[in-house]
Amino acid sequence: MNTLAVILPAAGSSTRFGGPRNKLLEILQDKAVIVRSVEAFSQRDDVPQIVIPTTFADELRPILCSGKTKLCAGGANRAESVRAALLNVSKSIEWVAVHDAARPLVSQDLIERTCRAAQQYGAAVPALPVNLTIKQADGPLPARVQRTVPRHTLWAMQTPQIMRRETLLRAFEKCPLPLDQITDDAQLLELIGEEVWLVPGEERNLKITTPADLRLAELYLREP
Repeated sequence: MNTLAVILPAAGSSTRFGGPRNKLLEILQDKAVIVRSVEAFSQRDDVPQIVIPTTFADELRPILCSGKTKLCAGGANRAESVRAALLNVSKSIEWVAVHDAARPLVSQDLIERTCRAAQQYGAAVPALPVNLTIKQADGPLPARVQRTVPRHTLWAMQTPQIMRRETLLRAFEKCPLPLDQITDDAQLLELIGEEVWLVPGEERNLKITTPADLRLAELYLREP
């Protein structure tokens, strides 16, 4: 993979984090969460551009030191933010990785593994097996169980989700659903009939959603 642009959506409200401060600005050891996410990609020679769609650009500019980063306005939902960032990606770049800005512990091994699979199959996403028993029911609870979903075919998505820039652009153009119903980026490709392949994810590649996730990330960083 010669060139890879990275999109780090950072326009969320951090509502589930439960505090007045944006979770992406929380300090994880000595660096903000989003800084760690940026550095995971900015150190790579094959990444010339990192685009961050955001609603708090003034707070990000002082802490983002990489000359590869570009900020743009975020959208009303994740898919709209990704589309806004995609339109800011250089047309000379063939591949795009969309990575949750709140996944600061992504490893180089995981990035490489996903890049190789994307090159081979066209689009690739890291995933973990779903280990919990999943029941289908109409919410809110209490609700009657309709069935138990076989979990051996279920996988929990992670990021980075890597695909060709032109393919993702075409997926946005042809998307048959409102963008607020799109839950991850690979879904856009699925909806227009493009193949998406899964590769093994990593437990360490957790997404910071609650304060407990931040404490767990700190424990991972202390591991030798």
